Formats: sequence, structure tokens, C-alpha cells
Amino acid sequence: MSKDIEQFFQDEFNVSRETMDHLHQYEALLCKWNPVINLVSKSTLNDIWRRHFLDSAQIFHLFPEQAGVWLDLGSGGGFPALVLAILAKDQSKDIRFILVESDTRKSVFLRTVIQELGLNAKVIAERIESLVDQQADILSARALAPLDKLLEYAEKHLKPEGIAVFPKGDKYRQEIAEAKVKWRFDLTEIPSKTNPNGAILKIGGISRV
Repeated sequence: MSKDIEQFFQDEFNVSRETMDHLHQYEALLCKWNPVINLVSKSTLNDIWRRHFLDSAQIFHLFPEQAGVWLDLGSGGGFPALVLAILAKDQSKDIRFILVESDTRKSVFLRTVIQELGLNAKVIAERIESLVDQQADILSARALAPLDKLLEYAEKHLKPEGIAVFPKGDKYRQEIAEAKVKWRFDLTEIPSKTNPNGAILKIGGISRV
């Protein structure tokens, strides 16, 4: 990706050169592993900084300062959790990231990045449906399931005062309407920096209708 996007990223999130180096290491690992495991769509490899790094990092300022456990479901290639873990390390924030990824090869990749970059994170290689209650402060999922299903996961794994953060694409309004049939929740819609038709959904107070 062009240096313009990298510079925008560095300026937008006010990160150190060391953190940019960590992101470049992550990028190199993605490019190395992707042909074998298909961590991200091949068509996005030349646009990693916008499509994946910036898209993930825009969530960073949405969590409360006291957040302790961040649970990321269906982590795949590590988005958004590993980008957020890199930023949290940069700012010395005491957040422990738990990445849930049932695919064994992807979970090995995630553990490799975590070890090489010294991140405060761990990987659980289980299906979400069999995962025990995690009592998370924050829950995220990117391109995993419709909002209705995500709220079901959030109800189980979030603390009562916890928040869920879901990046959503063009159909997010439809997903919200469909979810309201079964769920009550407090919702804040934040415009996406990477998709003019998308939004970041910040959700709390989740309960069933």
C-alpha cells in the first residue's frame, strides 16, 4: 500500500516508529502465510493498511479506559484484535486480548504473531458455540455473522456492563432492524473510516425482547 496511507495511519493514531515496525512485521507474516492458509482475500494483500489495519484500528478509541478483557470472535487473520493489541502495547494499556479461532492452522498463525511481537493476547482454538462464558469487558467480531447472531454471542460472553463493537458493511441498517425483532440494546453508530456506506456499531445493554 502507498506510503500515504501508512503516514495517515501513523498520524491518525499517534503511534511510535516501533509500533509501525510491529505492524510491518505483522504485514510480512500475513504475506508469507496467506498463500498457504488464506488468512485474507488475496485481492486485499496490496491494500492491507487500508482494508485491514486502518479498518481494525478505527475501533481503538471506542473502548473505556478501564477495559480489562477484550474477546474477539472468529479472529481469522487477526482482525481487529491483533492490530488493537499492537496499539494497546504502544500505549501501555492493560488490556488482555482473547482471540477465538476454531481453524487450527489460523490459530497457529495467530499464536506466531503474538509470540513474535510480544503481545498481551492468547488464542483459544475452539468453536464459538462450545466456548465457556468469558465474562469479557469488550467483545468484537469482524465479518463473522449477522448482528442477530452476534448479539447472541455477546449476551453469553459479555459482563452485564460490557460493550460489543462490530464493524459492519453496507447492509448494517437492515441487520439492526432484523436484530430488534429479538433484542433490546443501546446502540451508537460510528461512521466507518474505510467504508463510506458502513458503520461501527457500539452496543451495550443487551437483553432479549
